[in-house]
Amino acid sequence: MIYKPLISRLVLALSLVLLAMPVIGQDAAAATVDLEAGKTLFRNYCATCHNKDMKSKLTGPALGGLEERWADYPREDLYSWIRNSQAMIQAGHPRATELWNEWKPTVMNNFLNLTDADIENVLAYINDVYINGPGGKLPPGDPATVVAVEKPNNTPLYIALALILAILAIVLARILANLNYMLQLKEGNTSATRRTLVDILTSKGLIAFVIFALVVLGGYTTVNNAIMLGRQQGYAPEQPIKFSHATHAGLQQIDCQYCHDGARRSKHSVIPAANTCMNCHAAVKVGSQYGTAEISKIYASIGWNPNTGTYIENYDQLSESEIEEVFKKWIADTYVQENSTLDEKGEKMIEDQWKGIKTSLTNETKKKIQGPIEWVRIHNLPDHAYFNHAQHVSVGKVECQTCHGPVEQMEVVQQYSPLSMGWCINCHRQTEVQFKDNEYYKSYEHFHEELSNGTREKVTVEEIGGLECQKCHY
Repeated sequence: MIYKPLISRLVLALSLVLLAMPVIGQDAAAATVDLEAGKTLFRNYCATCHNKDMKSKLTGPALGGLEERWADYPREDLYSWIRNSQAMIQAGHPRATELWNEWKPTVMNNFLNLTDADIENVLAYINDVYINGPGGKLPPGDPATVVAVEKPNNTPLYIALALILAILAIVLARILANLNYMLQLKEGNTSATRRTLVDILTSKGLIAFVIFALVVLGGYTTVNNAIMLGRQQGYAPEQPIKFSHATHAGLQQIDCQYCHDGARRSKHSVIPAANTCMNCHAAVKVGSQYGTAEISKIYASIGWNPNTGTYIENYDQLSESEIEEVFKKWIADTYVQENSTLDEKGEKMIEDQWKGIKTSLTNETKKKIQGPIEWVRIHNLPDHAYFNHAQHVSVGKVECQTCHGPVEQMEVVQQYSPLSMGWCINCHRQTEVQFKDNEYYKSYEHFHEELSNGTREKVTVEEIGGLECQKCHY
């Protein structure tokens, strides 16, 4: 009977740990905001009408202090206003009506695609800039994700739980051993012995259980790692040039296939050569985020002299010191134009940018600055898997974002989809083939007939052989 209180306390402690786990995770997750994502969303959706200093009016009101002005209403009202302001005005919401009377007839755009998390990220970025100045705490142009509240690390919690369970198991084993010993004495077995902790830990039953657990854990780990071999969802490596898709595809709305023109006509989407960049950057010489720092790397790789606006003759034969002279002059002249004089800060910036050019365009196997930019590959299917971009883009009319996610919102591109076999198969099972006005599928006469007479509503990729092994594995 002396063990009853001990068992009760252990069970109570274990229950409290289990109950606390979801609460801890939920609270921290709810508080997590991404300032970099908020910055991108603000630039893509808000900056057209609202001043980026968050303090001055533009086409729309200054956004600084927005949350305080909506503090008397539920948070969901603010979400609804951002998504569909006119609906709230028509419903007679007091704050919505007040804003409409002040700013009419200017109509705020609808943003029905924004999630609650997106809106929270934008609000966090607005507050950051409003409180901390033009760039906020977020360094201008810094592609790294800034998280105001880090996601919780529950590993210590799980370790503590495992230790509690282990202690509980040992205590219960000792209790059972003592009860068994007392029972044997009661039955008159005077030769009975009490099992020690060492006896319990070295018993055949416990050893068999540990071996079984290790086999299960090892098998699970092996199979799981084999399944995940080569997958890198979320992989976002640092590139030699800080190319912002959010600026080019999002803010400037450059079509994906303008740069990745192979996607519509070949197996590969292709990485654009520097001469594609020069179609714009022969004129756009100073970037909106990084100034001369990143665009100069393009010029240095291809041999463009931004000082004269011409390509450098025999550029491949130039020494590093000659290239250094060209680009240091360019960076210095640009700095002087913006700041009137070349001060100590400017001198340091010139050295830093030149070092950045060398670091980005040279490595152990590429000793010269001249030559192609060596981008880091992100999406890489196994050699035994065949994928054709043209088949999906030109024939299947699949949008780039279907596989690559909202690239137009990404400062640093990452692998959005798992690109696993199961993911592809599910897509082929669910995706409807666009038969209408598509010459490629003209030969499927029976499907066209069934669609015409109403006996069939749609044709999926699976039904035209999209799950045949040879389609993807030769």
